[in-house]
Amino acid sequence: MRHFVRFTIAAATLAFAAPAIAAQCGNTAAGFEAWKAAFATEARKAGVRERGLQALAQASYAARTIAADRNQKSFRYSLPKFLQLRGADTIVAQGQKRKARNAGFYQALEQRYGVPAGVLLAIHGMETGFGGFMGDSEVVSAITTLAYDCRRSDFFVPHAIGALMLVDQGAITSATKGAKHGELGHTQFLPGNALRYGVDASGDGRVDFYNEADALASTANFLRKKGWQPGQGYQEGQPNFAVIKRWNAATVYQQAIALMGARIGG
Repeated sequence: MRHFVRFTIAAATLAFAAPAIAAQCGNTAAGFEAWKAAFATEARKAGVRERGLQALAQASYAARTIAADRNQKSFRYSLPKFLQLRGADTIVAQGQKRKARNAGFYQALEQRYGVPAGVLLAIHGMETGFGGFMGDSEVVSAITTLAYDCRRSDFFVPHAIGALMLVDQGAITSATKGAKHGELGHTQFLPGNALRYGVDASGDGRVDFYNEADALASTANFLRKKGWQPGQGYQEGQPNFAVIKRWNAATVYQQAIALMGARIGG
């Protein structure tokens, strides 16, 4: 069985409340460089070290990220339309094959975290097509842009700090690519969650969200820490559906994970 090791980080980094920002948020690229300079002081106070601060200095305003954030469509789709657009039948078929091919790994995850294979495979398929496309946006630039943007600054500031700490630890670099909102790896973890819930399942002594085993174990760990109850159901109205809600805010996304998870099995 694989070794499962939590991502060890300094206790000070896990306080993780958003720092009081002296930096002024903005809604255009115009103030981004000034914001970065001010945010660097807050990041240093939060425990970010030299490599993370360098990554912050190199970050660029991510216009594509802002465009995507202003145009999120998933919240508006009906469930049948969403399942069709996301290719639910294909995800289920591929998920079943993956489960059969690596049954021991998924059994080990369920034994340790209580999260069944179907849920993890549904998330993996939904997020990146089982690793087929993990994003083409620079994670640090995307997440710092969202922390700067006034629309949801409070939410993204801790994740920006998390990304800079991941750079410090060598888990990512300023050039690491992910999704447009700064999510990274096979199951698209926001950086703050990656820092907090990351697990080394490959046994190489580091957490790599672009390693499938690490990403899936980290996903199971996230769900368990958010309250997953082993052996309980996860469809709507059942105890673990509330935990699926912690993964994604869109109702149709939550419903899709539950439905595809059941079809994949486990």
